[in-house]
Amino acid sequence: MIERKTHLDTLAVTMLLGCCLFWGLQQVLIKATLAEIPPMFQASLRLAGATALLWGWCAWRQIPLFSRDGSLAAGLLAGALFGAEFACIYLGLQYTTASRLTVFLYTSPFWVALLVPFWARSERLRGLQWAGLLCAFVAVVFALREGLSGGTASTVRGDLLALAAGMLWGLTTVVIRASKLVTIAAEKLLFYQLAVSAAAFPALSLGLGEAWNWHFSAFGLASLGVQTVIGAFASYLAWMWMLGRYPATQISTFVFFTPLFALLFGALWLGEAVTPGLLAALATVAAGIMLVNRRPRAAA
Repeated sequence: MIERKTHLDTLAVTMLLGCCLFWGLQQVLIKATLAEIPPMFQASLRLAGATALLWGWCAWRQIPLFSRDGSLAAGLLAGALFGAEFACIYLGLQYTTASRLTVFLYTSPFWVALLVPFWARSERLRGLQWAGLLCAFVAVVFALREGLSGGTASTVRGDLLALAAGMLWGLTTVVIRASKLVTIAAEKLLFYQLAVSAAAFPALSLGLGEAWNWHFSAFGLASLGVQTVIGAFASYLAWMWMLGRYPATQISTFVFFTPLFALLFGALWLGEAVTPGLLAALATVAAGIMLVNRRPRAAA
């Protein structure tokens, strides 16, 4: 039986910060690779590689992936939502900047906070927690305010795809928390999502008319390797493990750090300006997260 905790401990906070740091880099890395590898083809290679790695990991750890446990229907649904989310992300990066896409993508905690309490009453947010959630989101928008104005039609298309990705991510979390998926091994939970997506993406890539060029530069190979091993395998496995053990609303709110990391990496890699508002936003996000994770006072 998996032991569930009511609040994030030091291990969870450390893992979340590591995941958020990499995910902030990941959006910039994907966009930088689009010039060489088309979006859906890039995603196809990443997902296929991660599925193979996870399958090998499970074989080594003797974790059953195909036993009947009543999770198949929910697993396929979670996999479809996961795949749709990443299709929106990769396609959206063709039309908008990595930092702009990331701020819309991370609206996902709103969907989680709104919907999860219908199935898990213990995760219902209180007044101060709602204030913390709003505080964190406003801080992210403030930090990226320059990029959220004056967009072209192409940019608006990317924004809409990013918003759709955020909604799909939130719905994936809700499906996990509201079904038998929360009781299965994190490896099997991730396998559902990776395998379904890996099966669908090659057809999507071909349907979009993308050219499959297998002659990649050293950068292209390194990008695919990092996206596959760290991104789609290690970081998502850690995320699924935490979803099974910690409150989903608190975990989802914590990832508000990711857009700020994306802004930093975008500045370092793509030359985007870092404004003084970024530091204020970092402090405000931290304050919002503290409010959301605040323990209720014990009754006297």
